Amino acid sequence: MQGSRWSRLLGRRLVQVGPVAILATFVVFALVQLIPGDLAIALAGEHTTEERIAEIRRIHGLDRPFLVQYGTWLWDAVRGDLSVSLLTGESVLTSIAQRLPNTLVVVGSALVISMLVGIPLGIAASIRPGSRLDGFVTVIASLGIALPGFWLAMILVATFAMTFQWFPASGSVALTEDWRASLRHAALPAMALAASGIAEVARQTRSALLEVLSSQYVRTLYAKGLPQRLVFWKHGLKNISVTLLTVFGLLVNRMLGATVVVEAVFAIPGMGSLIVNAATGKDFPVVQGVMLTMVAIVIVLNLLIDILYTALDPRVDRR
Repeated sequence: MQGSRWSRLLGRRLVQVGPVAILATFVVFALVQLIPGDLAIALAGEHTTEERIAEIRRIHGLDRPFLVQYGTWLWDAVRGDLSVSLLTGESVLTSIAQRLPNTLVVVGSALVISMLVGIPLGIAASIRPGSRLDGFVTVIASLGIALPGFWLAMILVATFAMTFQWFPASGSVALTEDWRASLRHAALPAMALAASGIAEVARQTRSALLEVLSSQYVRTLYAKGLPQRLVFWKHGLKNISVTLLTVFGLLVNRMLGATVVVEAVFAIPGMGSLIVNAATGKDFPVVQGVMLTMVAIVIVLNLLIDILYTALDPRVDRR
């Protein structure tokens, strides 16, 4: 019975994800097509001929109707063919496979820092609302949200890389080559990304815990004689797990987008630098490939979080 319940849940979620995925791929393809100017002329370069422009349109399928171009591109993408870079001639899928791990290491490290620091800060603030500790956490959270990521990244480089030389200032190392060196290279960019993440996690943890601890349910537990520590750790934190899972999903989406700036500051060969270089050089197959990969990561992550909601709170399955 339990297996069939999860099968039904997964089936319903996949049916819901299908239209979203189709719409997302359509938007990804359409946005690149909306780039100002004629892509064929941009690819042909200056001082070209009409024949060369026509040939480029034919080679890249730009002379076909928009929906036909989209259908062809989507079918190729489903089969794992994301075309080749117009600038380097390298397979787009190969470029993404080489750079995606660097981005995931930075984002993953930033998520771990955000949760490990943000949750204890939120818990500490919720234990004594209105105290100095609560005010301190509130100030830290406000600063974390207000500070620009690129400015904080440069401060971290100047302090911990240039002055103290504790961490590398730029570059990256593959996790499979040397995991210690990989994490050392990812430390500073992860800290820059995690600043807003810590603030968001701390604020949401504090708010959710205060709401739970002031509920009738918790007051009933106190009336039954349960000690405050047991109520807080067993019932309070358990009831905010869904909130923390939601914050986690939102942070992943936000950090994937924020890596563009951070990777530029730390010269990390990741997805952010890849899409910036491709957009600058009007390498639209690479732009489409990177955007499609990011969208796929977000869709899969949201699907997993949706399923975990049901594991944490079975009432979600009845909605």
